[in-house]
Amino acid sequence: MTDCTTTYVFAGGGTGGHIFPAIAIAEALAEHDTGARFEWLVSDREIDTKILTSRDRAHTPIPAKPFVVSPVGFARFIGSWGASVRAARERLRDAKTRGPAVLLAMGGFVCPPAVRAARAEHVPVALVNLDAVPGRANRWVAKRSQSVLSACPVDATAWDVVGPIVRAEARPSGDAATCRRALGLDPDLKTLFVSGGSQGAGSINDLIPAFANRHADTLNDWQILHQAGSGRADAVDRAYRDARVRAKTVEFIDRVGDAWGAADIAIARAGAGTVAEAWASRTPTIFFPYPHHADDHQRANARALEASGGGVILTDHVNASRNLAAHDATLADLIADTDHRAAMRAALAELGPSDGAARAAAVIAALA
Repeated sequence: MTDCTTTYVFAGGGTGGHIFPAIAIAEALAEHDTGARFEWLVSDREIDTKILTSRDRAHTPIPAKPFVVSPVGFARFIGSWGASVRAARERLRDAKTRGPAVLLAMGGFVCPPAVRAARAEHVPVALVNLDAVPGRANRWVAKRSQSVLSACPVDATAWDVVGPIVRAEARPSGDAATCRRALGLDPDLKTLFVSGGSQGAGSINDLIPAFANRHADTLNDWQILHQAGSGRADAVDRAYRDARVRAKTVEFIDRVGDAWGAADIAIARAGAGTVAEAWASRTPTIFFPYPHHADDHQRANARALEASGGGVILTDHVNASRNLAAHDATLADLIADTDHRAAMRAALAELGPSDGAARAAAVIAALA
């Protein structure tokens, strides 16, 4: 006997980029059905538990591992498969005791065993693809899903495009001064927001303090807010102090919406979530796509913002000296040129709404 409560189980993890869009969709689904339950199947990486525990979200880590071609990587993938499927089936069976269940596959290596479990338990599956170039796991999941949604257009597919997916806490809480105060920043100083994503980016951590050291005079009326990643903040903070520029360096920013709202300009990776947040907050952004993806999907993620005139995509050469040699002038010009930044912000305002979570929720709710 069930109480007919719908349970939406989100599968995805390994980075915040898979988890945060799921939170956005859960927020939108909760508006459709105030009695709905939400659970997460995530990886056993620390970042997943940290994000969801701090937000009081029910979650179950499973031992899923990425598909890797090397003998050791492939052995880990195969070795984790059975246990991951069994753990996912157990959670789905439990959800079904309360009423309908739906599996939301949010991309990445956690999804395939969860989808296999859903099919075995006769639970409908919706894929929410986030990147402009879907990975191997998403292509596999798409063939096994009742509904396939995408945050951005994907070449040679008929997937339903819902647009940028952004959670409530990733939206600014007020104007720039309000957001700066909320973060403990000076409300009257121009602000550069730097982020390598939820885990930080070593090359960006090296580049921006080096740039600041070279342009300390230009940055005299600026402050920098830098999300450096776990265990990296102290070294980055020392580099800024050596450069004698105002900077607040943290491992992770929970109030990321206020970070975007505080910013006159941002420098960031180009994960799908980061691009969506820049779009939603209308923040002029210089993107350094992750340089080691074979498909270069982060560059594709940011292409619409660059095409609009609201973003700039630069190549990450990894080494700080090489990055400075290639990009110093571009960075310095955008820091100095108020009119250019204003034009970028205006261009972003023309991109349209960032309501992908609500549009996805409307489709997903119909699967229950």
